[in-house]
Amino acid sequence: MKQREVTDKENIKWTCVQAYSGSEGKIAEKAVELSEGNEGTVSVVCTPNGGAQTVRINLNKNWEDQLAEEDLLEAIKKQKDKTKSSPKVNPKRKYCCR
Repeated sequence: MKQREVTDKENIKWTCVQAYSGSEGKIAEKAVELSEGNEGTVSVVCTPNGGAQTVRINLNKNWEDQLAEEDLLEAIKKQKDKTKSSPKVNPKRKYCCR
């Protein structure tokens, strides 16, 4: 399993790996195949140190070798910002239609 590590401006070290890439066997191979998008993209999970939230981003299949560090950090930042701005659901509140 290949992974990439990058450090952002806030000195958070992110470890990124393609989803399902550490799995073995035919079922794992099928999971990797199914996770690949039609546009030649794959799902990548980036996990930070220091307590920030993990993000999942879609990148080109060749992201491990050909994506610039700045572009990877920008994709992480965009997903973090998107996650921050999404409304939080209160699990204790009952949401129901009348």
